[in-house]
Amino acid sequence: MRETMPLYKFIVEDIKAKIGSGQLKDGDSIPTQIELAKLYETSEITSRRALSELVNEGLVVRIRGKGTFIQLRDLQHAESPESGKIALEQIVLIHPSASPHLFNHPFYANFISGIHAACEEHGIRFQLLDVSESDGIESNPLVGAIVLPGAPGAQNILIPQLKAWKEANLRMVLAHFYFPQLQIPYVIVDNLTGGYLATEHLISLGHKRIGIIVTGHSLMDINQEFSLRLQGYKLALSQHGIAFDESLVSVMEANEELEEMGYEGAKQLLALENKPSAIFATSDYKAFGAIRAGKELGLRIPDELSIVGYDDVIQSRYTSPALTTVNQNTERMGKRAVELLLKPWSEKAIEESFVKEEIVPKLLVRSSTTHYSAH
Repeated sequence: MRETMPLYKFIVEDIKAKIGSGQLKDGDSIPTQIELAKLYETSEITSRRALSELVNEGLVVRIRGKGTFIQLRDLQHAESPESGKIALEQIVLIHPSASPHLFNHPFYANFISGIHAACEEHGIRFQLLDVSESDGIESNPLVGAIVLPGAPGAQNILIPQLKAWKEANLRMVLAHFYFPQLQIPYVIVDNLTGGYLATEHLISLGHKRIGIIVTGHSLMDINQEFSLRLQGYKLALSQHGIAFDESLVSVMEANEELEEMGYEGAKQLLALENKPSAIFATSDYKAFGAIRAGKELGLRIPDELSIVGYDDVIQSRYTSPALTTVNQNTERMGKRAVELLLKPWSEKAIEESFVKEEIVPKLLVRSSTTHYSAH
């Protein structure tokens, strides 16, 4: 047998045979990764992979600081024959360290609500974990993880950790960002479509000079989500035969979305000799600033300046005028992340059908936009 299969598979089959013969029983400890490597005269990489396979199949469980144990009792509920789905006991949302304010934003609050609702539906426990608290989760085959990014530009720090989790066969889905080279399933909001919907709405109202305020360091250095919204803006212009004008793009730099960014960006756009009749602000907070700038310049909104935001924060419904905006549908994103974790899970299945899910956002038309009229 050893000559016809990879050595890690041989170790897995050998331990399974010992379980079948009764040599290993439920609750028995098995050799450590180092001990297995010596016993089978192989590398620790091979023995670690064998242990990961056994964990993934629900035959063993690793308990941090104690060891690895046979856990046959989990076999009876490791899979649900009726649905073909994995019956997880717990789903954890791993989020960046030192970011407690993250979940104040409706994007994440709605995302968590979606995860919670899906977990309730399936009888699965749900827990938030700071990334610094997540060590050891890969040892439990009945835990699934949804992983959120850190601040823009800091996401690459996660790559070594994601690689380690994948090697340990942790059931894992990335949310709101992705690394295609890692072949880890992910679910994101379709920001290109969101940018398109916002811009196309303004075009449908007769606007052709449409400014856009995006977050970034420069026109050539804009983070993933705002770059996609800008692409959606360009696509809508192109499909309606409107030439892209770089002077109508205002790039504002900041670590978080602030009203002041929209205020300064709108003033910059409205100072143009041929100023825009509408502005797509790419976030509600920037849109609030753009409204303030427009009013200070004596412009009536929306009659003389239409403004669209993005995010549908709670305040957007109650501003004067109420803000036309894009709801990112992140509650659906949370539910879909759970659904992906409940699919049959194996390294082979992931490689054969790598999953990329894009949730389509929704345009909400309110009072801050109206038909273009020449003044």
